[in-house]
Amino acid sequence: MTGTDVIILGAGAAGLFAAGQAGQRGLRVALLEKAEAPGKKILISGGGRCNFTNLGAGPANYLSANPHFAKSALARYSPTDFIALVEKHGIAWHEKTLGQLFCDGSAKQIVAMLLDECPPDCVTLTCGVEIAEVARGADGRFTVTAADGRQWQAPALVIATGGPSIPKMGASDFAYRLARQFGLKVVEPRPALVPLTLGGEDVLFRELSGVAAPVLARAGEGKQKAEFVEAALFTHKGLSGPAILQISSYWRHGEPVGITFLPDAASDWLLEAKRDRPRTHLRTLLRERLPDRLADALADRLASKGSGLEQELGNCSDKELRAAQARLADWRFAPTGTEGYAKAEVTAGGIATAELSSRTMEAVKVPGLYAIGEAVDVTGWLGGYNFQWAWASGFACAEALGEALSRSQS
Repeated sequence: MTGTDVIILGAGAAGLFAAGQAGQRGLRVALLEKAEAPGKKILISGGGRCNFTNLGAGPANYLSANPHFAKSALARYSPTDFIALVEKHGIAWHEKTLGQLFCDGSAKQIVAMLLDECPPDCVTLTCGVEIAEVARGADGRFTVTAADGRQWQAPALVIATGGPSIPKMGASDFAYRLARQFGLKVVEPRPALVPLTLGGEDVLFRELSGVAAPVLARAGEGKQKAEFVEAALFTHKGLSGPAILQISSYWRHGEPVGITFLPDAASDWLLEAKRDRPRTHLRTLLRERLPDRLADALADRLASKGSGLEQELGNCSDKELRAAQARLADWRFAPTGTEGYAKAEVTAGGIATAELSSRTMEAVKVPGLYAIGEAVDVTGWLGGYNFQWAWASGFACAEALGEALSRSQS
């Protein structure tokens, strides 16, 4: 049996970062990973260039049953802090749109950096570990037993195994099963940042597969309502693209999704066009502002049911044009579901924040047990926000572990 100060389960973004930070504070860390190599999800992120943070990351960019939970950790480890680490390791980076930061080179650089940050005399990474059992003794120490009989023991255990999104990468619900074993509640997990599927009358839009356009997409209700202005992409199964992935985290089965086509258009743009260009057709106007196939599909649907919208604008009634404007400003889709964990970039829900300290990530009722990263009910927007939560929660956890070690030595 290997004795150590802390066992971290999962060598993904949160686990790797927490291990390095804990090791730098003098803790002996056993970092256990199920896969044959660390950081597998990091390597495929951002098209292989890793969207490692977002300049604007703050509490408002995260979805959780407790919207205040992430504030403490995010305030103590900011995007600027991680950028400084990236630059210390000589990794060139660039900003894309909306504050998204990527490596100029490869996501492999981020994994290598995280490994380099782990002091070899303090952090021991063991891959290929299939965990058979996790137990907590009467003395409060945790024992992790692998399927091959190897064991590790420590007074602290960190759950950093993420959620079940992208199962082909080895993702599972292990974090939730372990949390429940120790009496922690779990907010119902669901796929997030995931394409939506369409059926019924909406299935007609599948003919537009491959067509993309900037839109304002909205979903959710009450405090869980959100809207994003980005591109939407029609697929052979339904809707995808950044705007749709963003709202998917807020969408619930049975709820509609609202799309504003031409989000920059003036409120009475069709009436103005009727006045200025009476010989023009609605289809022509839409083709000037949208991809032809999408413009035609929208024009066909607007002109259905005997309306006069196939005529020149000058022959259309103001009432018809106002109705068309309203429909284009709030086109309702009724998703039948999502493409599931296989296509989800992250998992929403997870270990309930009510069970954890927002300052330390430690379980309130189980001393020495911590949870960080995607395993926790904190889900970021698309664009580097989930990585920033991994760094921030990992830092908060490591800081708390360092404080605990100092107390034990004094």
